[in-house]
Amino acid sequence: MADELLALLTLRFTPQLGPRRIESLRRHLGGARQVLAASLAELREVPGLEVKSVAAIGAAKAAELASAELEKAAGAGVTLLGRGLPGYPDALEALSDPPPVLWVLGELPDLPAVPRAIGIVGTRAASPHALQLTRAVAGDLARADVVVVSGLARGIDTAAHTATVEAGGVTVGVLGSGVNHIYPSENVPLSRRMTVISEYPLGTPPAQHHFPTRNRVIAALSAGSLVVEGELKSGSMITATHALECGRTVFAVPGRAGDPRAAGPHRLIREGAVLTESAQDILDELGWGAAPAQPLPTLPPDQARTYAALTAPLTLDDLQAATGLTLPELQTALLMLNLQSLAEETGGRWARR
Repeated sequence: MADELLALLTLRFTPQLGPRRIESLRRHLGGARQVLAASLAELREVPGLEVKSVAAIGAAKAAELASAELEKAAGAGVTLLGRGLPGYPDALEALSDPPPVLWVLGELPDLPAVPRAIGIVGTRAASPHALQLTRAVAGDLARADVVVVSGLARGIDTAAHTATVEAGGVTVGVLGSGVNHIYPSENVPLSRRMTVISEYPLGTPPAQHHFPTRNRVIAALSAGSLVVEGELKSGSMITATHALECGRTVFAVPGRAGDPRAAGPHRLIREGAVLTESAQDILDELGWGAAPAQPLPTLPPDQARTYAALTAPLTLDDLQAATGLTLPELQTALLMLNLQSLAEETGGRWARR
């Protein structure tokens, strides 16, 4: 297995070869080791392989880079998973071009062909309401033993990862950089409390063209992808497209009419995405059962009633209708919950903190 992984990594470092060509070679010749040992005549028989690609295979430089990468990974506590080898997530086989090698920092959960995992994606410049809803959905999914997958970017991604970690759940961040090059840098502490993976070698800096590529991995690792906010041309919409191509379910959160950040989810809903307002919508659609009830802290009656009503971000009017409290009683209860860091108000809506 070690030899096969080294051979796969050598092919990964061969400039003329991408995931599809590597897999074509591997399937035609029986494995990565057989590819490196093949003669030029054997390589020329592989369908669709260009002459310059054939000439590049077996180059000493690629082999040196692969050996050095294995040593660096071992020193950094990073695990390398090769396609077709134990530990590689079966869920990625839904892609037309699964990464030949994955770099993993942390413990990767089991992600079978139909994974109990949900991708949560959205804009970096998210609205307060979207951030609150993301935290609520991710936390409830975590308590239902659902793995939350996202991209560790600012905004929706960070909210999803953070809420999952705080709920004691498992979350996977798919990076557009090496796993030892966390971007944005303020998420370094968060990354240490979760698992991060990448198809890029150690030390690879983030690059704009890497992010659309990593979105396909988010989509494939998840049974469905939830788009919370995103413009029509955005990474979130790319993730949704990949999810559909993988045969996954697309979920979308409705937003405010006229808000560009709601344009992407609204189009997805019109095209058949599952309208989503809570984790339960996702669990129901996928047949995964009910979300576990959150334990209620011991509180005075008015505060307990108000806290129990905060299952999603609500306005004062909504809360009054849900609790039956007078406005002064409700405002007092919210003030006390806020002082105890149990609730917070953002953009005119109250939510559990």
